[in-house]
Amino acid sequence: MRVLARSLLALLVVGLPAGKLAAQPASTHEVTGAQYERWKTDLSNWGRWGKDDQIGALNLITPEKRKQAAGLVKEGFSVSLASDADTVKAVDNPNPYEIKMLGIGTDRIGVAYHGITHTHLDSLAHINDNGVFYNGYKPDADAVLKDGHAKNSIHNVKNGIFARGILIDIPRLKGVPYLEPGTPIYVEDLEAWERQAGVKVSAGDALFVRTGVWARRKAEGPWLRGRAEGGRSAGLDPSVIPWLKQRDIAILGSDHPQYVSPYTCAAPSMTSRFCTSAYISSITATSKRWRMRRRPGIAGISC
Repeated sequence: MRVLARSLLALLVVGLPAGKLAAQPASTHEVTGAQYERWKTDLSNWGRWGKDDQIGALNLITPEKRKQAAGLVKEGFSVSLASDADTVKAVDNPNPYEIKMLGIGTDRIGVAYHGITHTHLDSLAHINDNGVFYNGYKPDADAVLKDGHAKNSIHNVKNGIFARGILIDIPRLKGVPYLEPGTPIYVEDLEAWERQAGVKVSAGDALFVRTGVWARRKAEGPWLRGRAEGGRSAGLDPSVIPWLKQRDIAILGSDHPQYVSPYTCAAPSMTSRFCTSAYISSITATSKRWRMRRRPGIAGISC
């Protein structure tokens, strides 16, 4: 079952006014807390599309970008990016789907979709930095609990998202069925896939990075993932953040919420937290079925 969540994990899109990109030392992938703090300003999209904007980097999906995506269609078949509804409680699925038949033709479905298990699209009212959301929106916590958010709702994308989709399949690049938990993905890996696939990530693209988490789960069983104490996950290293900004992507999705875990530094889980300062709409916990035919790594996407 495909779930379009009410919130968008806000990976790169919640933030970036157009500023200077902080230089990355070529010899190391280390990211300091001080660098991370600078990035929240230097790489921010806040104000880039005006003080009242509520969709962030989705503004990069222009009519020209949509026409480019439409021109890529050759066969016309659709491929789901959604995982099936998981009703089994496990260490990586503490809140499984609740499905109850109420009659022969009616049912009730309940889900707490945030986290690492259920497919969903985060809004810019999800990730925040000390209570501040995309474009400086700072709601009153009590008012939100009573009436919900006044800005940055997922309903701002109710007309759908149509863009060029780029799949970067890191296990396929490395010739393995899946990445082992804790494996970082660096800029070098992303660009190696570009060369192998013959594509280049560009402004307005929807970027999907596969780690193979579902293939490993099928082979090895559930394990503790994500930011939980002791959790281990393959994912993007924080050092890729300037690269994502340089490429000006509109959407970032993965089969896991983007970041490598554990990551030891002054600002843990930077790649995930940064998304509040940048808006990439983020699609998380997506497909168990990512397998592209023909030219690897490129497709049209409509959400």
